[in-house]
Amino acid sequence: MTRVAYLGPEGTNSHEALLAAAAATGTACEPVSMATIYDCVMAVQEGAVERAFVPIENALEGSVNATLDALAVETDDVAIVGEHVHPIHTCLIAKDSLALEEVASVISHPQSIGQCAHFLRTRLPRAAVLAASSTAEAVRRVAEDGGTTAALGSRIAAELYGCEVLCADVDDAAGNETRFVWLARRDAAATTEGHGPFKTAVVFWGVGAEAPGWLVRCLSEFAFRGVNLTRIESRPRKQGLGRYMFFADLEGSASDGPVAQGLEALRGHVEHLRVLGSFPAA
Repeated sequence: MTRVAYLGPEGTNSHEALLAAAAATGTACEPVSMATIYDCVMAVQEGAVERAFVPIENALEGSVNATLDALAVETDDVAIVGEHVHPIHTCLIAKDSLALEEVASVISHPQSIGQCAHFLRTRLPRAAVLAASSTAEAVRRVAEDGGTTAALGSRIAAELYGCEVLCADVDDAAGNETRFVWLARRDAAATTEGHGPFKTAVVFWGVGAEAPGWLVRCLSEFAFRGVNLTRIESRPRKQGLGRYMFFADLEGSASDGPVAQGLEALRGHVEHLRVLGSFPAA
């Protein structure tokens, strides 16, 4: 049975999505709760688990920076080997039944707080907003402390910790989804099973990044070869203002002719290029 690290404790969106993804693929796994996304990634790096399952992008709040930074900066030995898109249904949860005007504070993971920002502003304008390490940890704390504090979390977490759902589906837009990725050590990535279209994720930065048109020239290597980009964004390299790394998702496998040629041409423009993974697209 495959040991899989996830952002815990039980009842997080990550835990719920992992169980759904495992069921959909027929994967027998032993979920291993971790305190942070960084811990999940490093557990794979250090061989404590065979896989990790972490969020990488949300439909409302965008990319999960902790995942991107861990993959780009903290390790060279962990690769993305698959992805899964999971619907998110956030609930406002309290230990006991409360009217909304009685809620004095709301606690959750910052990503969920962002996904429910409009609800918090309009329905709970006087409530203090507090951060927790995960949605399930927020619900657990509410279950222990009670009072007039509520949490943003999943219905499963409310059931696990014996709490009440005050409002369901409080996400700022219908159709909220999070894209999760499976991680494995790079030397095990070739054993990944999958069919259908592939996706390749890369990160790069480089000499010449401050020159006019540098990024256009980099991306043109794919456009000229008919390779479609499904995502691109920048993150600071943590080496001073104005120094960025660029993440991109490409349609196709890194072994496909046009993608492989585009990657090889890109190397001529950059200081550093790493393929974060080639994997079956969700």
